[in-house]
Amino acid sequence: MWKEFKDFAMKGNVVDLAIGVIIGAAFGQIVASLVTDIIMPPIGLILGGIDFSEFYINLSGKVYGSLAEAKKAGAPTINYGIFLNQVIHFLIVAFAVFLLVKQVNRFKKAAAATPILPNAQEVLLTEIRDILKNK
Repeated sequence: MWKEFKDFAMKGNVVDLAIGVIIGAAFGQIVASLVTDIIMPPIGLILGGIDFSEFYINLSGKVYGSLAEAKKAGAPTINYGIFLNQVIHFLIVAFAVFLLVKQVNRFKKAAAATPILPNAQEVLLTEIRDILKNK
């Protein structure tokens, strides 16, 4: 059983998947920083200095100055600003994956378009087969 598991784990697809997950996690951190540190501040500035991560609905009925204060007090909140940031994050990741898949498919089509020519031995065997078939 251990040998079967080792054979399974060492197959190319499993190793490729593991590498993809690791790179994907690193890419996710880059995109998170892009959204949080690069994209959202100018959007907030254009909309009058708004910080989307501070948008929330307080369900407790008490008034808090910020989301951090509400969380510290243990108040139930709906954090739709953070959700909005996550949606933008997802859209950027989805678009990057779309571009990657599009390029991979383009390369696959180019490779599939080039016909594979038979080698000299295959041509010779085909000729012999045809001669024998005609007799």
